[in-house]
Amino acid sequence: MGSSSSGRHGGKRITSDMRTLDVRKVQREDGLEPGETFGCTWRQGGEVIASVDLKAQTDRVMLDYRYKTGGEWHARRYPVEIAWTACHYGGQRAWWLCPGGSAGAWCGRRVAVLYGGDKFKCRHCHDLAYKSQRQSSDDRGFQRADQLRARLGWGRGIIHPPGGKPKGMHWRTFWRLHARYDTSVLRALGGTSARIGKVVTGLKHIERRMSRG
Repeated sequence: MGSSSSGRHGGKRITSDMRTLDVRKVQREDGLEPGETFGCTWRQGGEVIASVDLKAQTDRVMLDYRYKTGGEWHARRYPVEIAWTACHYGGQRAWWLCPGGSAGAWCGRRVAVLYGGDKFKCRHCHDLAYKSQRQSSDDRGFQRADQLRARLGWGRGIIHPPGGKPKGMHWRTFWRLHARYDTSVLRALGGTSARIGKVVTGLKHIERRMSRG
């Protein structure tokens, strides 16, 4: 669970930068039963930077939320409504109804996770992106290649040559994963090459301008 004070990525905060309140975890620990309580504490460098206490009521919880910014503590207390949907194999699943919004309008989106800042709200109200949305094509290529190398038992890093077939793996599976690995490597190197090309072009442009001066 990250701090809401973490850096921005591409000019936009991402979900992993934020403190999270997952209704699935609260439900698993029976924290949504009327009269029950549930609490979370977040630390940074060993210091408490935020805490929240939930008091469950019928179809809603009351949040007592404290967070620290700029060395000062701030306190908020507000309700969060809960919606219930039936599960395919019996029972019910809980959802938060986002307490955020703007211009006096209530958001009310049905979400599993709320993200804390000055207030716990949904991803849309905080204007957050997922980490994968901030990754370039070559970043995803490198990540996928490492995942495939791990599955094939080769160790991390495309700088190392491909290895052999793991013991017990079918040859058909091995060649299918190998082909996916080759595709990921090509995507990673292609994106990196394009970025280097842009840098080189920029440097040449600067050289020309300096030579004219």
